[in-house]
Amino acid sequence: MAIQLAAAITSFVISFLIVPVIIKYSLKKNLLDVPGRRKIHKKVTPSMGGIAIFCAFFISSLIWINLSSWNEIKWILFALFVIFFIGVRDDLVPLRAMFKLIGQIFAATLLIVFFDLRIDSFYGILGITDLPDAVSYLLTIFTIIIITNSFNLIDGLDGLAGTISIIALFCFGFWFYLIGDNTFATLAFIMGGAILAFLIFNWEPSEVFMGDTGALVIGMLLAILALHFINANYLLPLESPYKFMSSIGTAACIIIIPLVDTSRIIILRLLKGKSPFKPDKSHVHHAIMRLGKTHSQTSLILGGVHVFYILMALALRNFTDRYVLLAVVGLSIGLSVTLDRLILKRLDVKEVPD
Repeated sequence: MAIQLAAAITSFVISFLIVPVIIKYSLKKNLLDVPGRRKIHKKVTPSMGGIAIFCAFFISSLIWINLSSWNEIKWILFALFVIFFIGVRDDLVPLRAMFKLIGQIFAATLLIVFFDLRIDSFYGILGITDLPDAVSYLLTIFTIIIITNSFNLIDGLDGLAGTISIIALFCFGFWFYLIGDNTFATLAFIMGGAILAFLIFNWEPSEVFMGDTGALVIGMLLAILALHFINANYLLPLESPYKFMSSIGTAACIIIIPLVDTSRIIILRLLKGKSPFKPDKSHVHHAIMRLGKTHSQTSLILGGVHVFYILMALALRNFTDRYVLLAVVGLSIGLSVTLDRLILKRLDVKEVPD
């Protein structure tokens, strides 16, 4: 664990030093996120903080990742480089959604072909184990793109994306360390350290946003960690003290907030007869803020919910995916319905005349 902690501290320091430079340069060059439309923030804010996160992550990886691991890990960094440049381009001059999708498919394909990162089984769900290669490739690309973009969608207010990602990254990192996968543990801790430093400047009132540059890179890394967790956990022997009987359900709990938020907004938009791809204010963090909560309060509430899901996964570690996924879906629906009812109740109270 000493190496992982040192790696996290290194990335923290690098990120902490670079973020102020990014803020100053963004203000000078007018690289700012302007309030308006569906955006919550009230002032123009530098939006290229993701550059500091990625630079800290990459430099620290060069320092702390064991050279014997570079033959395989280089493809992960290459895929993240592709996503990083897509994010920078989109933050500077917005890209068409199709071009962003093509870039993400390319990065996911690199991971499948050269790193062999893929979902090749349903892990016993519905009695299905091995998948045909074509199905495996398509399902893996789809999963990576969904997780990557769901994290990008959650980046909607001060401190939220940083809080959620730090919880997920350190959770993955600690588990990988326990099973002896030091390379992936180090990657997770490095990114966690970089984001923790960024969060100091991103907490309410925010001085800088991570932008698509940061959100897409973090989302892609979380997708990689989640898929690697699923496969590594599934292959652990039954007697391992660190094995979860539910591989998919546990991974879902560790990255649950972006997944639930994306599912929720798609369902709500379809029920309203709107395109699921049309931006609006139906995200879960928008809903919580309608209850009168601030940015920081909303981030802490969702962070607490995130931790609760992870604790639930720990409590259900001896149950299979069939039961854990049922619990995840049931709890998510229950919390979403409760949130909507609280909003309606608050609106009714406001409409009652004095």
